[in-house]
Amino acid sequence: MVALTMQSDVSSKAHDLHFRAIVVDTHEDTSQRLPSHQFDLGARTPRMKDGGLGALFFSIRTPGTVIGAQAIERALDQIDAVRQQVALHQKDLALATTADDIRRARSGGQIAVLMGVEGGHMIGSNLGVLRTYASLGIRYMTLTRGVDDEWADASTDKPAHNGLTKFGTQVIHEMNRLGMMVDISNVPNETFYDALSVSQAPLIASHSSCWALCDAPRNRTDDMLKTLAAQGGVLQINFHLGFLRQKFRDAQQAHPEMGKQIAAEAKKNCGENEGCELLETDKLTRNLVAQGKFPRVDWSEMVQHIDHAVRLSGQTMSA
Repeated sequence: MVALTMQSDVSSKAHDLHFRAIVVDTHEDTSQRLPSHQFDLGARTPRMKDGGLGALFFSIRTPGTVIGAQAIERALDQIDAVRQQVALHQKDLALATTADDIRRARSGGQIAVLMGVEGGHMIGSNLGVLRTYASLGIRYMTLTRGVDDEWADASTDKPAHNGLTKFGTQVIHEMNRLGMMVDISNVPNETFYDALSVSQAPLIASHSSCWALCDAPRNRTDDMLKTLAAQGGVLQINFHLGFLRQKFRDAQQAHPEMGKQIAAEAKKNCGENEGCELLETDKLTRNLVAQGKFPRVDWSEMVQHIDHAVRLSGQTMSA
């Protein structure tokens, strides 16, 4: 009886804290679906409000292999699509570029919509493009995505620069000047520490979990977490299966053919529609879990990553 009472009390306190706080999702992979007009945010706002979501960053993203003018065009299309969704649903959504904007949206009963660019390849090695993104509402940029770009190494590619190039340093300085957060998810140790030494503002990891619990390349080591926190930075835990449980990752690595089959099937069903491909990949992966071919990942895994990060750094968020 005592245990049940304590659990009920904790749940009540957690519920009250959750809905009293401004809950921010720092990395939302939906913007790729918006330009095709097959996804309407208006239908999702009641669910988001019921869950207590206060603000979310839409991830403007293209594959790291799509570069130059094509990457910039796709990024601009996604930015425009996000802004159009806000314009269509002004009662429920509000475009935000500052913390004060988020607070105003909360006071008005709206969800604040923000944007981040996932991958420095989308600026085409052009600081003018970076400034354009900032003027359109982009408030963070992940330095790489998947593969090395022209000025920074990625955590899932062979090192090309051993961290940041001279131009990469210029990019971070310009991001600091523009008030754009530097996101170090997707980068290896060398790029992380280069960015940390160069940036005049705290860094964020918008969608990374803890390496000590799951050695996915995008996850951050204990030393990274401590150093990040010491300079005022924040880690946002990634809730995707492949970043949470080591047994799940080990199974993926032991059976690479399954990953190739998933990728081929998703490509077959979706073509060049990356938004569709993301959903299809997730669905196919979860089907393998349901069939017992991959280990299940329990919600407690998420809590373990949050607890680990808090013990090391004293501050964390979830994505």
